[in-house]
Amino acid sequence: MAEDLVLDTAIRDWVLIPLSVVMVLIGILRYFVSKLMRSSNQVPDPKMVKEGQVVIRARNLRAAANFIPAKSFRARRVYFCNEENGLLYVPKGQTQNAQAQMFSDPNMAMDMMKKNLSMIIPQTLTFAWVNFFFSGFVAAKIPFPLTQRFRSMLQNGIDLSTVDVSYVSSRSWYFLNLFGLRGLFSLILGEENATDDTQRMMQMSGFGFDPTRFGRRERQSRHCST
Repeated sequence: MAEDLVLDTAIRDWVLIPLSVVMVLIGILRYFVSKLMRSSNQVPDPKMVKEGQVVIRARNLRAAANFIPAKSFRARRVYFCNEENGLLYVPKGQTQNAQAQMFSDPNMAMDMMKKNLSMIIPQTLTFAWVNFFFSGFVAAKIPFPLTQRFRSMLQNGIDLSTVDVSYVSSRSWYFLNLFGLRGLFSLILGEENATDDTQRMMQMSGFGFDPTRFGRRERQSRHCST
């Protein structure tokens, strides 16, 4: 039987609210630091931008295949997937290697390293601060019931199986703020902000966007092959 806890208002005033405010302020500070560290003379390759937009248009067409007439879809499919002059078809001699292009441009590699450092260093220091001062607190309670699968996500740092799953520990509240403030930052800083940690982590796993590879995937999809 899960036990109900009475949360002290002092925890709200000295743990929950300060932790949330600090996470927002750190995100805003990282945004301006990233803008200062960004190279001012970096200009995106127009060809790479154009190919990326073509891939996005092809994805939108594939997603809306069931909402447009079949004749219109077939015409657009030929426009994208035709092997002679389709927008998604790139001759083998004209393919670009995004990884080689990044290493050939030192500014691009330096900007990626700066972005990764601007994410890793602040979050490492913030997590150490949260783990030292706020570890072990039950900070909040979610107003709806949850299954036991959410226990490891919401009660990080609390080893009590008798506590209801809807209670959130202070360490888990830090992670929820870390990945859940994207909408707030988009509202405050605009859509093109540099505080999206999920996007940063995806960038760290690779060396950049390769429109040729993604265009090949679109050509090999079910809608292009049929």
